[in-house]
Amino acid sequence: MSGIYIHIPFCKQACHYCDFHFSTSLKKKEEMVLALAKEIVLRKSEADNETIETIETIYFGGGTPSILSIGDLKQLIETVYQNYKVVDNPEITVEANPDDLSEERIIELSTNRVNRLSIGIQSFFEDDLKMMNRAHNATEAEKCLKIATKYFDNISLDLIYGIPDSSNEKWKQNIEKALSFGIPHISSYALTVEPKTALDKFIQKGIINQPDDEVAQEQFHILVDALQKNGFVHYELSNFGKPDYFSKNNSAYWLGKKYIGIGPSAHSYDGVNRGWNVSNNTLYIKSIEEGKLPIEIETLTKKDRYNEYIMTGLRTIWGVSLERIEKEFGIKYLEYLQKQMQRFLDDNLLEIVDDSILKTTKKGKFLCDGIASDLFLLNLK
Repeated sequence: MSGIYIHIPFCKQACHYCDFHFSTSLKKKEEMVLALAKEIVLRKSEADNETIETIETIYFGGGTPSILSIGDLKQLIETVYQNYKVVDNPEITVEANPDDLSEERIIELSTNRVNRLSIGIQSFFEDDLKMMNRAHNATEAEKCLKIATKYFDNISLDLIYGIPDSSNEKWKQNIEKALSFGIPHISSYALTVEPKTALDKFIQKGIINQPDDEVAQEQFHILVDALQKNGFVHYELSNFGKPDYFSKNNSAYWLGKKYIGIGPSAHSYDGVNRGWNVSNNTLYIKSIEEGKLPIEIETLTKKDRYNEYIMTGLRTIWGVSLERIEKEFGIKYLEYLQKQMQRFLDDNLLEIVDDSILKTTKKGKFLCDGIASDLFLLNLK
């Protein structure tokens, strides 16, 4: 299985916490759509060489993909179909902001091959949305979900926890509100302060308080307990889905499947090499117009692949297979991992299940990225 990710680098306004690549100027939107379509065609050779196999997922991320017209989205989807072998019922996801989702727009999306929406709610509280500088308000958040559930079965929504000065009770109300719509998938992330973002500057100036890691951890566990009680499977650190509603696109990343990334700043992976496009709209468009791929490629070493497998595996319900470590990387890698993981087993942060699968425990799940970094291999003699 393989997927295609299409990065739409435009937003109406900049969220204070965001460090993704985007522009709030839409002057080059038409040129960008043409360039994205052309890159899809240029990358066809990767499928012809069987580097990328049958396409099972098409994912529009950003940025804000819902800023595009239905015609733009349809053009890009049809370009994929015209140049790649696509399965009969692919998962086609569009990330969307509530302020873009009028009933008319939702109907248009539902009748143009799109079968999954990922809606950036973040919070149902007005003060949170203003602090984050979101383009929508709380009323729009609720309204769009009421309408979207009439036309889409497969919907995911995003929520952010660990917001400065936010109480656990307020967080519980956010979760309860999300559950009230019957949504089958929720992605939830701790508010992270990325360097050089507006949020970072506001914290440095004392305008906004620094997020509290202990509060974030508390709210993470509140989220896990609430969603599991409501039939969600915690299948990845930040993702919860009802059975049969896991994100196929995101699961492919975590399971090490191949994918093509289209658009400025988009990443690609073919099982051996990782590539990333230039993070500049003007340079991207110019290069594509000239028939050149503006991509840098890195061939992953065995150590790189081991570290990536540890990182992604510990974040998921599938864990890290000790048998795979030995088979794919060798006995020295397995012995190194066994030595490094022992203290986390002793502290009940990691556990071994089914004799050979290393997983984080409930206690260790929130800390899994830090645990993984301690299991990374730096040098092996």
